[in-house]
Amino acid sequence: MPDHPVDLYDNAYTHFANTAEAAVRRQTYGEDIGQSSWMTAQEWLSFADLLEVTDRSHVLEVGSGSGGPATYLALKRGCRVTGVDINDHGVRNGAALAAARGVADRADFRAVDAGMPLPFGPASFDAVVSNDAMCHIGQRLAVLREWYRVLRPGKRALFTDAMVITGVISHEELATRSSIGFYIFVPPGENERLLREAGFEVLGVDNLTTSTANVSRRWHDARAQYRETLVSTEGQENFDGLQRFLACVRILSEERRLSRFCYLAKKN
Repeated sequence: MPDHPVDLYDNAYTHFANTAEAAVRRQTYGEDIGQSSWMTAQEWLSFADLLEVTDRSHVLEVGSGSGGPATYLALKRGCRVTGVDINDHGVRNGAALAAARGVADRADFRAVDAGMPLPFGPASFDAVVSNDAMCHIGQRLAVLREWYRVLRPGKRALFTDAMVITGVISHEELATRSSIGFYIFVPPGENERLLREAGFEVLGVDNLTTSTANVSRRWHDARAQYRETLVSTEGQENFDGLQRFLACVRILSEERRLSRFCYLAKKN
C-alpha cells in the first residue's frame, strides 16, 4: 500500500513536451492529443457528437488538464472551448498549446476550482463536458447544479466516471488506485440519481471499462519502454508508484470490479 501520493498530473503537465512523454502518449493512445486519462481521440470526438457540438457551440470543459483535448476539439469542430482546471501547470500548458496550434481565439483556459461556484453567468454554454475528472471533485450534486445553471436550455452535458464500484475491491487496491490524489468512489446508479436531482434528464449511460483496461495496459508498457528517461525526470520512487497504479487500474478494469461509465444528460 502506498505511503504517500504519487505525482501524475504535475509531472505530466510540467514535462508535457518531453520526447519520452510524447512517445508514451502516442503508444498509449494512438493519436496524441495531449490527454492523461483513459480517453482516446476517437472517444473524445464521439463525446462531442453526443453533445451535438458544432462550429457555433461554446463548450465548457471541466477538468481540462493539459489543455490538449480542448485545443483538439477547437481544431476539429471549429467550436469555442473554455477549459477550467485547478492545476496551474495544466492551465499554462493549455494556453501555450492553443497559441501554438492557432486556436488561441477559440480556446481559453482558467484556473478554477470546479468544486466551487463557476465564474460564469447563467446559460453561458452550449455544452458541458468532463472526462475522467469528476472523480476528483467533491460536492457532486452542487457541481452538477452549477453545470445546469451555466448550460443553455435544451443543451447537453456529459461526463465520464472511472470510479464506479462494480465488484469486490480490497483496501489495498483502493489505496493503490487512489494513490495519485483525491478520489471519490460511487456505487452503480448514484451518478444517474444525482443528475436527476440536479434537474437534468438522463439521456444515456455507456460502459467504457474495456477502453480503460486497454489504455492502462498500453500506458504501463509504454512507460516501461522509456523507463530510464522517465526515471531521470520523475524519480525512481514516483516511476514505480505510477507503474503500480497503472497495473492496478488494468486489473480492476479487466475483472470489472471498478468500472468507467459515460453519462449523457440534457437540460430541458
